[in-house]
Formats: sequence, C-alpha cells, structure tokens
Amino acid sequence: MDTQDEEITVEQAAENFAAELARWREVRGMSKRALAQAMGFDPSYVSHMESGRHKPTEEFARLADDALNAGKAIWRRWCDYERTKARETRLRRQSPSPPAPRRTEQPYATGSALVVEHDAASLRYDGGSYRLTMRRLLRNTGTEPVTRYLIRISVDRYPGDPERSNAHYRAHPLTWDELALTATCRGETMRWQAKHDRDAFKEVWLLFDNEHGRFPLYPGESVWIEYAYTVGDDKWGNWFQRAVRLPTEQLEVQLAFPADLDPVVWGTETSMTAEASPLRTPPVRSDDAGLRQFTWITATPALHARYRLEWRFRARPEPETDQGSSGD
Repeated sequence: MDTQDEEITVEQAAENFAAELARWREVRGMSKRALAQAMGFDPSYVSHMESGRHKPTEEFARLADDALNAGKAIWRRWCDYERTKARETRLRRQSPSPPAPRRTEQPYATGSALVVEHDAASLRYDGGSYRLTMRRLLRNTGTEPVTRYLIRISVDRYPGDPERSNAHYRAHPLTWDELALTATCRGETMRWQAKHDRDAFKEVWLLFDNEHGRFPLYPGESVWIEYAYTVGDDKWGNWFQRAVRLPTEQLEVQLAFPADLDPVVWGTETSMTAEASPLRTPPVRSDDAGLRQFTWITATPALHARYRLEWRFRARPEPETDQGSSGD
C-alpha cells in the first residue's frame, strides 16, 4: 500500500520515485540504456536515478512518464517528493536540527559477483490464479560472502491504459497475504525483507538466514535457491517477462495451463541493442493429465535481455483489454 507523503522522509520519497521508475521500466520491457536514449539522457543517467545517486527532477519525471506511458504515476511520485522536500524545509526552519543520515545499503549481490548457472521459472494457472516458482542455481565468483538476493514482483493489468491500470491497483493493491511468498535454500527457509512495497510493484531481499542460523553463499560456492508466490488473474494477466540482470548460463521458462482453455503461446525478445523481435526458437508444447505445457529454453542469454511470453485462451472470451504481468 502507498504511504502518505506526510509520513515519509525526503529520502524515502526519493526511493519511492526510483521504485516507480523501475516498476514501469520493467513493465514496458525497456533496459536502462534504452529508456535513457528515449528521453535524450546519457545512458548512465537512468541507472543513477534508480540507485539514488541522482535526485528526482521535474524534467526527468515528465520525460520518463511520457516515455514509459505510465499514466502520470511517475509524475505523481515526483510531486510527492517535492511536497515532502518542501515540508521538511519548513520544519527545519521552525526547529533547526542536523539532517538525518542517509541509510546505507549493501550493494545488490556484491555487484557482478554472482553468476546464475541455471534459471528456471515455472508458472502454473489453475483457472483463477497464477503460482510462479523460481529456481536459480547461483555461483559466487566474488571475494566476499553473499548474504541476500534481490527479487522483483511487478504487474500491469491494463498495459494499454496506464491510468486505468494505476487506478485499478490503488483500489486493489497486491498484498503480502495474497502473494504468500516463500523462499528456501539448502533445505532451509529463507527470511525476507521488503525493500519497496507499492500497489503493483514489490522489491524483496531474500536473506540467507533464518531463526535457526545463517548460511551465506561463500566465494567459489554454488547453491540452489527457490522462491514462489501467487497472484490472482484479476491482477496478473496474459504475459510473463524474464529479465537477465546477472550473467546467466541457461534460462528456462515453463508455462502450464488447463488444456480445456485451449491456450496458445508466443514470445518476443528485446536486447540492449535491438527492438522486440520474435523468439529465435518457439516454445515446445506438451499435453499431460489435463494440462497443456509450453517450455522455452535458451543458453547464455545476453545480459540485460528481456524475454516476454504471451498467451491467449481460445476457449475463453477475450478480455475487454490486454492484461499483463512481470515476475522476477
């Protein structure tokens, strides 16, 4: 749920802006470089904005909202930031005090230290909700132990009508209870902490520890992690996108639908240097025990590439508008 701007600090308002920007960029399937180019900025500028190294500006908010067709969602976050900044300025003038120190944060997965040896996503639809299970074989190629791993959950029910989509999630936000997020590593339950909690976008740190102890991923080691969550089809939709954020050796996606819905699946690929194009190989279909499954696999996908699978249920009337979702 969104937090009112009078309850947050300027730093939190800036983080909310960065999270909204990241959410819409993920939904639209754009790399940071592609978005920066569309806005006429230096390629590194979007990365600096999302990481908090640059503060939100009016020009950036306006151009980003237009480039991502975000229905004023990014613009509203900038307005929240400006109101919060003005309020804190007034309070400082009334009662001068030292500014609060900026909260520091461990870099995500120690930068480029992690390699994904195998990335496998399994999305199952039961006619009313989707359950996504992600399994990743991670290898620590760095020099320090890895103690947490960042994941994202992002949905967009009406991608062709962002204002309607934003209004829908304000009235019906994703909740932690419905997501029922679980995570495991080495047979141990992983604790998790929310980094960003927006109506249609969550960022979550999966922690390599629990109440029984710690189990960091040490340099040179490889380990499987698995996490899963559920989203109803009133908030999910007819597409699923995978983004390659770390060096990855193999990427696999499996979709499973009730066969009586007569599903068909297709997909597109977007890279740092090319617009969306059809997948180079088609998803492979198999039918078993009332399920129709589609499996797609690629080896050594390009860093920052995005793979988007879409589907249609031929035995079900088409919705009045396209729907969509992104999980990571």
